[in-house]
Amino acid sequence: MAQHMNLTLKVWRQKNDKSKGQFVTIQAKDIADDMSFLEMLDVVNEDLTRLGEDPIYFDHDCREGICGMCSLVINGRPHGPKYGITTCQLHMRTFHDGQTIVIEPWRAAAFPVLKDLATDRTSFDRIQQAGGYVNVNTGGVPDANTIPIPKRIADEAFEAATCIGCGACVAACKNASAMLFVSAKISQFALLPQGQTERYERAQAMVDQMDAEGFGNCTNTGACEAECPKGIKLTNIARMNREYFTAKFFREEDVHTHS
Repeated sequence: MAQHMNLTLKVWRQKNDKSKGQFVTIQAKDIADDMSFLEMLDVVNEDLTRLGEDPIYFDHDCREGICGMCSLVINGRPHGPKYGITTCQLHMRTFHDGQTIVIEPWRAAAFPVLKDLATDRTSFDRIQQAGGYVNVNTGGVPDANTIPIPKRIADEAFEAATCIGCGACVAACKNASAMLFVSAKISQFALLPQGQTERYERAQAMVDQMDAEGFGNCTNTGACEAECPKGIKLTNIARMNREYFTAKFFREEDVHTHS
C-alpha cells in the first residue's frame, strides 16, 4: 500500500528567456510514494490550476527514460539523487515526508530557459546536424552480417549510441561542457565501418559547432559521466580528441573541400 507525504518544493519560476527568475515555494500535498517525480509535478500543477495559478512548465515526453526530454536539477543533482536514471524514472519513495526539494532547470548559456524548468536544447540538434550522420547508397538494404564487426567494437559503438541527448552532462559540468554528448555521437560512427566516409569531417564539424554554441571546455573532473543516466564513458572524449586532432593534422582539406 502506497504511503503518502507532504513536501515543500522550491521551484524555479521564470516567465521567459528575457525575464529574471526566482525560486518560489510551493506545497505538494498528499503525494503517494509510488508516483514518479513527474507525476508528482502533474499533481502539483492540477492543484495550481484549480487555484487559478500558472502551472509549472517542464519538459517531458516518453516518461520511460528513452527520449531525453526530462531535464531537472533536483537538490543540486541532474535527474536527482539516484544513479543511472532519468527524472521520469525517479520515484517519490526516494524522498520522505516533510522534506524540502529544490527543483531548477539545466544551467548553461547554451540552454536558455524558455519558461520555468523548460530549456531550449536545440543547440544539441545543431551539433548533430553538423556531422552526426552517415552517407549511404540508395537501393536495397544490405544484410546486417555482410560487414563483419568484432563484438568488442560493436559493443562500444552501441554503448556510445545509447546517449539520449538529455544534457545532464552539461548541467553537471561547472564549465557547462557538452564534450561527453558530442564524443558519444562521434564515437558511435567512428568505431564502425559505415562511419568512415565522413570520419574526419564529422569530428571537426561537430566540435566546431559545439564551440559555436557556447559550451565550455572539459574540466576533467568526471562529473558528466557520474551524472549520465546512460553511463556514457569518459573514454569517448579521449576518442573524440584523437579524431579531432588526427583530422586537423592530416585531413584538414576535407572540411574545406566539402563545405
